[in-house]
This record gives sequence, structure tokens and C-alpha cells, in this order.
Amino acid sequence: MPLIIIIVALIALKYFAIGPFAGMSWWWIAGLMAIAFIWFEFLERMFGLDKRKAHEELEKARADRVKKTFEKHKGSGR
Repeated sequence: MPLIIIIVALIALKYFAIGPFAGMSWWWIAGLMAIAFIWFEFLERMFGLDKRKAHEELEKARADRVKKTFEKHKGSGR
């Protein structure tokens, strides 16, 4: 995600010709876009990072449900 933010910021700086970015070639930005595409489409899947994030989110939701259930039963005196 930080790579996407950097790309958007560079596009804005280049488009509005701010500072040293006015003379920067669009190829640098296109190159970063290509790197981001390769990362999100191929490398992230190859390393299993996309599934790891989804698994962590599901595990956190499950832990929250278990915690709420035990707190509810604990408070009712069962």
C-alpha cells in the first residue's frame, strides 16, 4: 500500500510540475506502476501474503467472537 501512495503522490507532483518532479520523466512513474503490478499480481500470491492477511483477519474475528461469548456467559452467572 505505501507503494501505491508514493505512485499517486509522484503523479500529482509531476502533473502539477512541483519542484524537481517537474523535470522527472514519466517513465519513472510508469516503472513504479509496473513494479506495483508485478508485486500485487504475482509476488504477493507466490509468497502467500494475500492468504496470510485474510487468514489473520478471520482468526482475529474468531477470537473476538469467542471472547464475547465467554464474557456474556461469565456475566450471566452460568
